[in-house]
Amino acid sequence: MSAICKHLISLDELSPDGLKQVLDLADRQKAAPRAHREAAPLRGKVAGLFFEKPSLRTRLSFEAGMLELGGHCIYMGPESGKLGVREPLKDTARVAARYLDALIVRVMKHESIEELARHSSVPVINALSDESHPCQALADLQTIREKLGRIQGVRVAFVGDGNNVARSLARGLSKLGGKLTLSAPEGFRFSEAFVKSLHDPGCVSLEADPRKAVAGADIVYTDVWTSMGQEEEAQRRLRAFAGYQVNLDLLALAPKALLMHDLPAHRGEEITDEAIDAPQSVIYDQAENRLHAQRALLTLMLG
Repeated sequence: MSAICKHLISLDELSPDGLKQVLDLADRQKAAPRAHREAAPLRGKVAGLFFEKPSLRTRLSFEAGMLELGGHCIYMGPESGKLGVREPLKDTARVAARYLDALIVRVMKHESIEELARHSSVPVINALSDESHPCQALADLQTIREKLGRIQGVRVAFVGDGNNVARSLARGLSKLGGKLTLSAPEGFRFSEAFVKSLHDPGCVSLEADPRKAVAGADIVYTDVWTSMGQEEEAQRRLRAFAGYQVNLDLLALAPKALLMHDLPAHRGEEITDEAIDAPQSVIYDQAENRLHAQRALLTLMLG
């Protein structure tokens, strides 16, 4: 099996066909859980989890995925210190690659992952950076296709910050024929350079009014207004995003839309309890698909 990409720094590394390969395998493995466990395609493989930020879903899903494929994970968490502090990142990459079959990295700065990839002889997978969250986008795309039967022509209304999650989802949708409308206040929208960098820049539109953004949407998606590392901006962000909360009143304007959130949620801020638990919410199915999408990715990159 030839790897679909050497590293996964962002979804830019995956062609549209490569992206479909991951989603197709994720669906097959999800439908037949015993088959991939018995086959153990990653038997004897070891991945290192280098996490500068705490994690629930990302750590659990990667560790469970590797175990189910016959491999193992070694966790190096925030208590181990920030990457690049005790020694240069290039030294970390060169040494870790002698011990491991993959580096799965969750960092404060996107540049850290790029530097590790430049010097690593084994695959580096972005498990979250300030710029990109490609593994979340894979699970999002799997969920959309699973629930709606397609991605082509699907309209996603992303209400909130044009952050790493929104950017990665836009990259994925642009490669598979979907569309994303970002509804965010000024100062929190996609940059012109980012939009131009997409496979299909025309897949993205901006709409300041969240009520207009969700009208006719197939998916309503939101994320926290203040991400890890932005705590000092919390009060400014709360003021800026007033009026962008996803609640039952907003969802009533898109009665046929499904609701997504990558979690963790700040209940009562960007989304209400009632919305999270509404019948149209697929948030926990979306969280489950982190396992399936990443397990497929690991199979295709390391198998």
